[in-house]
Amino acid sequence: MHIKKQRLLTPGPTPLYPPALHAMMASDLHHRTEDFRKVYQACVTDLKEVLGTSYDVVPLVASGSGAMEASVSNLFSKGDKVIVCVAGKFGERWEGITKAYGLDSVVLRVEYGQVVTPAQVKEALAANPGTKGVFIQASETSTGASHDIESIAKAVAATDAIRVVDGITGIGTQPLKIEEWGIDVLIGGSQKAFMIPPGLAFLSISPKAWKRADASDLPKYYFNLKKEAKNAAAGESSWTPATSLMLALAKALEYIKSIGPDKLIENAQLLAKATQAAAAELGLELFSKDSPGAAVTAIKAPAGMDSGAIVKGYKQRFGAIIANGQGTMKGQIFRIAHLGYFDFADMFAVIAALELILIANGHKVKLGSGVAAVQRVYAEAAGIQA
Repeated sequence: MHIKKQRLLTPGPTPLYPPALHAMMASDLHHRTEDFRKVYQACVTDLKEVLGTSYDVVPLVASGSGAMEASVSNLFSKGDKVIVCVAGKFGERWEGITKAYGLDSVVLRVEYGQVVTPAQVKEALAANPGTKGVFIQASETSTGASHDIESIAKAVAATDAIRVVDGITGIGTQPLKIEEWGIDVLIGGSQKAFMIPPGLAFLSISPKAWKRADASDLPKYYFNLKKEAKNAAAGESSWTPATSLMLALAKALEYIKSIGPDKLIENAQLLAKATQAAAAELGLELFSKDSPGAAVTAIKAPAGMDSGAIVKGYKQRFGAIIANGQGTMKGQIFRIAHLGYFDFADMFAVIAALELILIANGHKVKLGSGVAAVQRVYAEAAGIQA
């Protein structure tokens, strides 16, 4: 009770892969040398392999939001009509960026916890001929919901619009078949399933999207994707790169390749399935009932309880950090992450702690019942006869 190890259980930043952390200690390396060029080129090559694409992949020194902005400023022109799918705080970010750059944004807005459907996108495309792009989240981290990217991307395929997907928490937690589905831009970030600190973002960019870059009239300087792609081919970035993070990314990508990108996704999905089963066993309700994702599980606090009490309980009693709801959802939901360097031993502990926190706050549960639900999911997946 007196020693508390800090445990990061949020959907970003996520727990660090230890060999990647150790690799950062070799960062007294000049970025305009052959040694670092080899690291940079290896990262770009391995990112393509992990993402499953032959398209260009462009790293940026930024959070994922920087790559979101770069996709707008580099691939569109002022006044372009675009469709923006808003199902939570990060959909609202797409809305804010597109409007900041003067795009004509048609917003498809649904209530928090729900998702934008392929039918809604089809209808919006039919009502808005000449649409240049469709923006959406694969995983809406603020609500725990996951969009049907395959069906939505294919719905856009018959038009000239490019499909721009925020995969920042979707990568490594759900299939995202870039070329098969026709995802023109997929955006990722280092502090999610890639298990390293924040500060790197990247975009995969299709030939169709690159044609848009030739016509773009929006201002760009630091986030110039054509310039970055040209330099990346030579193993360099246009500006000073985050050398320590590139070293960490190289090691994390080696690990992901060793277990297989599909297994990374399966791991997150099994942990999400176990968490959902535990929540049901404890009499708790998922916030996104119809389309729960695997990056993070958003759970409603019991009636009459502020979710902040649960967040505080994790921190004070167990030294663990989970996420509260954002914006209007603060106090209503709490969020437990599954992406990246999480395993079932983590989940046993997370749910055991949740049971005790719920009891301490007046919500009666049977000790061990939630943990048993997690154990059953593990046993089934591992082929153990329970």
